[in-house]
Order: sequence, then C-alpha cells, then structure tokens
Amino acid sequence: MIYKDFQGLKLSALGMGCMRLPRNSASDADVNEAETARMVACAMERGVNYYDTAWGYHEGNSETVMGRVLAKYPRESFYLATKFPGYDLANMPKVKEIFPRQLEKCGVDYFDFYLIHNVCEMNIDAYLDPQYGIMDYLLEQKAQGRIRHLGFSAHGSYEVMKQFLGAYGEHMEFCQIQLNYVDWAFQDAKGKVELLKAHHLPVWVMEPLRGGKLASLAEEDAAALKALRPEETVPAWAFRFLQSIPEVTMVLSGMSDFTQMEQNIKTFETEAPLSDKEMETLLAIADHMTRGVPCTACHYCTAHCPQGLDIPALLKLYNEHSFTGGGFIAPMVVQTLPEDKRPSACLGCRSCEAVCPQQIKISEILADFAQKLKG
Repeated sequence: MIYKDFQGLKLSALGMGCMRLPRNSASDADVNEAETARMVACAMERGVNYYDTAWGYHEGNSETVMGRVLAKYPRESFYLATKFPGYDLANMPKVKEIFPRQLEKCGVDYFDFYLIHNVCEMNIDAYLDPQYGIMDYLLEQKAQGRIRHLGFSAHGSYEVMKQFLGAYGEHMEFCQIQLNYVDWAFQDAKGKVELLKAHHLPVWVMEPLRGGKLASLAEEDAAALKALRPEETVPAWAFRFLQSIPEVTMVLSGMSDFTQMEQNIKTFETEAPLSDKEMETLLAIADHMTRGVPCTACHYCTAHCPQGLDIPALLKLYNEHSFTGGGFIAPMVVQTLPEDKRPSACLGCRSCEAVCPQQIKISEILADFAQKLKG
C-alpha cells in the first residue's frame, strides 16, 4: 500500500468510502454488515487505514455499521472520518445534537477527520451564517480533542469554494472534491485544485470513478488505453490519473463488493503516474465522452434574452445532467435560482438562437431540461 504524509500521519493513499456499502436488498438502508466486515478485514490486512462515512449515507446506517465493524480493531489502527450534514438545511441549527450523536453511532471518543459536508450553492449562505454557530462549535470540539483534523467537502462551483475559503480557510486543513479525469475540465476540477493549492490545502478525492462510469469505457477508448499500458485495467487508469496530481493526498473509493476492494488495493500497491502522452490520450477520451451542447459561452444569447436568463450557465448544467444521467448537482444548483431564472422560464421566443454562432437550438434544450428536472 502506498502511504501519503499528512501532518506527521501516514495515510493509506486509498481510503474506503462508505456511501456504497454492500446491501442485502434494493433498500439503501439495508447494509450487509457481514460482507462489510469481510471487506474491512481485507482492507485492514492490506494496509488501508482511512474510512470515510457520513450522517446521511445508507439512510443513516453507514455510521452505525462502520462503528460496529471498526470496533473490532484497535482505535489507533485506523483513521475515521465523518461529516456535518449541511446538505439538508434543516440540520443547520442542530450541530450540537448531531455531533455527539455521531460519536455515539460510531462508538468512538473522537473523529480523526471531520468535514463540513457538501459546501455548494444551496447551503453556502447558511454555512456562513453566524446564527447557527457551526464553525464555532466544531472548533470547540477540536480544542477538546474530539476532532483531530477539520476540513470540508465541496460539490459547489469554484466561486462557492472561494467564498467558503475566504470565510473559513484559516481553520481548514484539507478539502474533499469530486475529482477524476472527466471532471478535470468538465467541472473545472483543475481550477479547484489550483485554488486549494493556493490555500496550502491537500486534496481529498471523491468519485474517482465518477459513480462507476469510468470503470468501463467504449471499446475503442479501452483499446487506445490498452495499447499504452497492456497490463492496466480500465478502472486503474482513473487512479493512475489521480496519482499524477501532486496535490492529491487521499483517494476515496466507494467499494460495494469484495472484488472491487481487492482490485483497487492491488492498484494502490504501486504508484505509476501517467506520462505526457498517456495524460493527453486520457483527457482526449474525457473530452469526447462529455461532448454535449457545444456552447462556447460567448454570451451573445444573454443580451437578446427577454427573461435575462444566464443561458451558458444553464447549458453547462444541462450537459452535466445529461452526462450523469440525472444526479443531484444540476437540480441542486437550479434550485438556488429565482423561479424566473430557471430553464422553465424560457419563453421559447428563439431570440437567443438568432444570434448563436453555434446554431444551438437553445429553446428546445431548455424545454427538455425543464422537463428532466420536473421528472
């Protein structure tokens, strides 16, 4: 197992994400605890020492199951991370009741790593609102030793992250972002890494395989990669990409079965960053995978929209939603917009289309987007 240095600690470069644990049935709450224990035993034996759970994973059962499973091991043999659930605005006033409950659910006296969860457009104002006292309380817990290291995770834009760091950056020790070779350009993960580097914060990675989308590729893409590294599996390419980014300290993979666990651990037994040619090939694959509406953000359209819609931003969200096949990011962002600035506010007048250099059928796309969001 490769290890990374973090403030005097040796962290396994691969961490076990506990959002996609094995299940007994279709119900997300129905975690297969016996199989989870078998996977953790394998991980511990092979050198994985970082386990990442959260309040809402598996409808609240991930923390409980992981607490019971990890209780079989000496407390100093693993690092446990969980998060304050600000993805639900109803939780903002509840930090003083949620945090002690998390310690109880996990059966521990302290968390090695604690994160402010999912900083994004939807909750940034609430997270920064002093009336909730979230940061003050978490800093108190850190002073008391119940939090060893404090950080945040973010699904929000570069600007949202910049706003959060402007307020709380001095207290943050690490940041967890969605990072993979598709999102390097598609979600400006490259820009986010540079932002964190400027704040001297190491990067924790979530969604290295983009929810499984990068575990298999189109036949021609897989063949192009195999020609470069015949022995490398398709999923391993995603991890080798991350090994090529110096700022990355921790890669979390939500492994849901024993085979995935074994394969990923095997990949992280060696460090094999990409060559320039390999990186170029991989990013070219990512580019054609994410090609959707070819908007260049010239903004000619916005000057002609009677509704004042930010059409380029909406088309970017449409591309994200289409590539992901749904997901929460686009709906989350659209929800923060005023009703009269959402895709559904498009009048279908086609004034924007008359000046679009790319000849994009904007009105049809926004109508489709509104329907997808409604559905």
